[in-house]
Amino acid sequence: MASVITASEPSWIAPFAGLSPCRFGKLLTTLRRDGANVVHRGRPWSLPLEDRVLLVTAYWCTNLTLRQLTPLFGVSKSTTGRVINHLGPLLALQPRKRFAKDTVLVVDGTPVPTRDHTVAERSKNYRYSTNHQVVIDADTRLIVVVGQPLAGNRNDCKAWEESGAKDAVGNTATIADGGYPGTGLVIPHRRQRGQGDLPDLEEEHDKSHKQVRARVEHVFARMKTWKILRDCRLKGDGVHHAMRGIARMHNLALAG
Repeated sequence: MASVITASEPSWIAPFAGLSPCRFGKLLTTLRRDGANVVHRGRPWSLPLEDRVLLVTAYWCTNLTLRQLTPLFGVSKSTTGRVINHLGPLLALQPRKRFAKDTVLVVDGTPVPTRDHTVAERSKNYRYSTNHQVVIDADTRLIVVVGQPLAGNRNDCKAWEESGAKDAVGNTATIADGGYPGTGLVIPHRRQRGQGDLPDLEEEHDKSHKQVRARVEHVFARMKTWKILRDCRLKGDGVHHAMRGIARMHNLALAG
């Protein structure tokens, strides 16, 4: 069966990988260095590495079913599933381990509707979803940490710690919204019971705080142009691999 979409035709790369052909080539170089193309015993892959990477990113981008995606790449449905399961973890973003002294981070949680109810719960939008804590660099807007997914009904205070995002960030200055009280993060000022308007200095602080914190919302908006984050059918760790993989694609596109 002949394929319709292939990485050998550069015009297919940007719509389905969100990257320029140059950035896509650098991603392939990194994957090869990390052993993604190592030959193992058994039947070899029917697609070259570049087409397999494009298949995974096309799946994340379009959220087509495996049966719909299969004829576009000229492979069987089982091969498509194996490619996604094999390359998904390898494409995942690795958390940044070191931060400069003057680095300021921004964190927020975002729900991802997930059909695997063993890892999801009903959240505020009344859909089964998972809560993902995402940390970005406030200056560059690059994603530096994506926490482990938790049930969608978990509040952000708990998710910040339980997802591993808190440990990954360490003592780096981090901004958050008002849903993180008592966590030690920089959150907006709150009026106390019986208090009138906030002092002018605190009002100004909250205004600048809101402007910086909005950057993580912009990141969420860009990430969710990848349709798999609107209705994820992957099971188990699949939603985590997809979230981290899309985070990596976002960083690569933003950097170049």
